[in-house]
Amino acid sequence: MLRPMAMALLCLGLGACALSPGSAPPVAGAERSLTPAAALRLRVLMDSYLEDDLKLAPWQAIYYDDWRFLDRFDADLDDSYLAARATLERRYLAAVEAIDAKSLQGEDRLAYEVFRRDREMEVAGLAFPWHLLPLNQYESPANDFAQLGSGESTQPFQTVEHYQRFLRKADGFSAWVDQAIERLKEGRRRGIVLPRVLVERMLPQLQELGDGPPEQSVFWGPISRFPANFSATDRQRLAEAYRQKIATVILPAYRRLHAMVRDDYLPYARRDAGLGGLPGGAAWYSHLVRLNTTTDLSPAQIHRLGLDEVARLRAEMEKVRQRVGFQGDLHQFFDHLKTDPRYYYRRGDEVIAGYQALKARINARLPQLFATLPKQDYVIREVEAFRAASAAGASYEPGSPDGSRPGVFFVNTIELSAQPKFGMETLSLHEAAPGHHFQNSVLRAQSRLSKYQRYNGYVAYGEGWALYAETLGPELGLFQDPYQYYGHLSDAMLRAMRLVVDTGLHAYGWSRERAIAYMRDNSSMSDEDIVREVERYMADPGQALAYKIGQMKIRELRNEAERRLGKRFDVRQFHDQVLLSGELPMAVLESKIRQWIASQEGKRAG
Repeated sequence: MLRPMAMALLCLGLGACALSPGSAPPVAGAERSLTPAAALRLRVLMDSYLEDDLKLAPWQAIYYDDWRFLDRFDADLDDSYLAARATLERRYLAAVEAIDAKSLQGEDRLAYEVFRRDREMEVAGLAFPWHLLPLNQYESPANDFAQLGSGESTQPFQTVEHYQRFLRKADGFSAWVDQAIERLKEGRRRGIVLPRVLVERMLPQLQELGDGPPEQSVFWGPISRFPANFSATDRQRLAEAYRQKIATVILPAYRRLHAMVRDDYLPYARRDAGLGGLPGGAAWYSHLVRLNTTTDLSPAQIHRLGLDEVARLRAEMEKVRQRVGFQGDLHQFFDHLKTDPRYYYRRGDEVIAGYQALKARINARLPQLFATLPKQDYVIREVEAFRAASAAGASYEPGSPDGSRPGVFFVNTIELSAQPKFGMETLSLHEAAPGHHFQNSVLRAQSRLSKYQRYNGYVAYGEGWALYAETLGPELGLFQDPYQYYGHLSDAMLRAMRLVVDTGLHAYGWSRERAIAYMRDNSSMSDEDIVREVERYMADPGQALAYKIGQMKIRELRNEAERRLGKRFDVRQFHDQVLLSGELPMAVLESKIRQWIASQEGKRAG
């Protein structure tokens, strides 16, 4: 999956961008409009939205490599921000609705559909009090700020000015903490609070970030790794400034937040697990389902899809059990795979080395399936210690478009029982190439596309693509080992179980314990991994649904293209069609691919 903060901030504004020499050609059936007035009006409107959005929340620019606001960590929880956000979204929705969509063609029409849907979803989301739940153990600006300050994330520490700007950013973070405390208090008064277990998970994170002397803080990282060209005077001056800022601003902010959560919030946290337990929670969850899946499927429909897919995958797993000659039933096979040390590494560095070897194997075969390859590399790293306890098993953080910062495939090695060897081929396909790394790097290199098209994000598209990438294993020469194929089925089972468990928690009133038991009964996942997964779904309702829903749609479209085009079907062209126009809602992607199929059929007829 994409890192939470990066994923949350990928949807920004759309600016006009001409086709550059050497860039990929426009997609079939997506030529620029022959009636430029409406198209120009749309592009100007989107450019304007981008700038207005940055005026309102300039701190987010760093996540798409705009460094104008490196010193900002702005207040986005106070009443003035919320009012300004509502005004902005309603104004731009009205403006895009005033454009004559019928006069737009090709990519201009795609851009219109995307931008209008974004504004509609933002306006619909104004009805829900997200600001009263400003952080949890899984998505937390407090953790994001620590990653930025570590010197190993998107915040640059290349010049003296970069160092100084982060010092100013720390003041903004301290102010945000005070706002978050007030919103948590308001949520407590209104009964809009987190489940107790999630609050308990937050406490050690906040405590660790606020403890110890400055020199042992994660924020000391940039000081311990000064660029070689810094003078002795600058090093001494910055070290003292960071020591002072960490000791008097950053650490106290974490301590304030930790104390409030421990003493004034935890006693009021709720016992139930799902969003349905909150006032208006059912409507809120339905909105999040639509937002994340980019479909109109209901929680009940998704729950049924999940049950059916779990049954199908169990049957496939049974075939693998029989193929390897395991004597025992499927549950015993699960236990065997969870407990036999042959299937696990002993050290984190061994896990990383295994992925490095796998990377070379996969990269050698990618040209067989892809016409457009990334120019940018990715690196493989262990998840940082301060967030490992609650982080997912793996994640991907996009690199910079100019290649100066590679993409990062993070592997969580805190619990090696959650990193089985038999899952490595599938996980690498998903997080790295041709999954998240491929999708992001190929897209951002398309200079003909606007910034919005290169950075706009939908969970159903991004995670749906990554899950679709897993299914390419046989075409890339993988899954020859039956245990690796089981690993593929196991990961597919995880995404299918998510359809059942996420909707179970938030729409059907399931308890945390029931959700854990369901996943334990249907997989060989470790108990630690199951607990982290279930608590993630509790913290981020609806997000986990998007993986399987998006993958099913992409695979459905490929199957349709293969059926209609027959021998003329070119998988490399199909992948370009999916990847090179930016991230799209599933309905928009469906329309685009069917136009491409029709254009290919027209070539055959001609």
